[in-house]
Formats: sequence, structure tokens, C-alpha cells
Amino acid sequence: LTTTMPILIAALIGIVVVSGGSPIFMQERVGQNGRKFRLFKLRTMVRGAHLLHAEMQAYSEVDGPVFKMRADPRLHALGSFLRRTSIDEIPNFVNVLRGDMAVVGPRPPLPLEVANYDDYALRRLAVKPGVTCLWQISGRSQVSFDEWMALDNAYIESWSPLHDLVIIARTIPAVLRGIGAH
Repeated sequence: LTTTMPILIAALIGIVVVSGGSPIFMQERVGQNGRKFRLFKLRTMVRGAHLLHAEMQAYSEVDGPVFKMRADPRLHALGSFLRRTSIDEIPNFVNVLRGDMAVVGPRPPLPLEVANYDDYALRRLAVKPGVTCLWQISGRSQVSFDEWMALDNAYIESWSPLHDLVIIARTIPAVLRGIGAH
């Protein structure tokens, strides 16, 4: 958080200028063992966009019980840039400090998504969710839901501190390339 503070401050100001309202977005997510928590992110969408989620579901560009859309019309002027660069995820480190998340682990899902998980997908809730993971460094939204769940389960089965360091090191070039980020 300290290292990224200048970027975070610039993003916070930019969001207020282009979209007004609070630049921080809090959303209920599901963590380890199904425990719900509030995830902190920078707001990339216009105010009230979450109210249109059900209406937008038909436009999802990925399979499975998740919603991803490359050119989401709800994004504000800085939204796609913040997502592509993962700057919107910097506040996730507050969740790490609070103990809700780890630096590395499966990304925290929405309760709506978890309600549609099968037993294989539910296994990802056995560990703390993370800011980065194998899915993040393997193409993100270009990866099918089944591949995503396989990556999360492979992470759980092969966890080690060294493996986490490798994922962290691979996250930096993955973020810079922005592949699958939207």
C-alpha cells in the first residue's frame, strides 16, 4: 500500500473527477470456509452499476456462474484503464491487512456465484482468497470457468511458500501485459 500510494491517490482523484461519488467500492465476497467479507476496490463503474447486474448477465462473455464482459457499458471513463492495469485491485491489500485475504490465493467470488458452484468449484473456498493467483497469471478472462477452477484446485493441492513467490513474481509481467484483464 505504501509503495503504490502515489498511484492510488491519483486514481482516487481521477475517479472523483470523471464519475463523482465515492472512489472506493465495497462488495460482499465469499472467503475461506464460506465466510463473507467486504472486499475493497476502486470503483470502475458508474454509480449504481451494481443494480444492473441481473440485467447485464445475458451479455456475459464467459461460461460458468461468473460475469465478465470486455466492453461493459457501465464502466466510467477511467474504468477500463484501472481494470486493465489492475490498479482497481490495490485496495485489496486492506483486506490482506484485515486478515480477510492473502496476497496469493483464489480470487474471492461473489455469493451469487458460489450459490451455483458444484463441489469441485467449492473446494476453492478451503483457503483464503488472494489478490493474485494462477488464474491472474494465466490469462484471466481468457480462461474458461472450468480451466479457472482447475487452476485454483491445482494451487490448493500444490501450495508452498515458494510457489506463492513464483506467482507473485509472475503477476508483475502479467499485469503489465494486461492479457485478459477487463
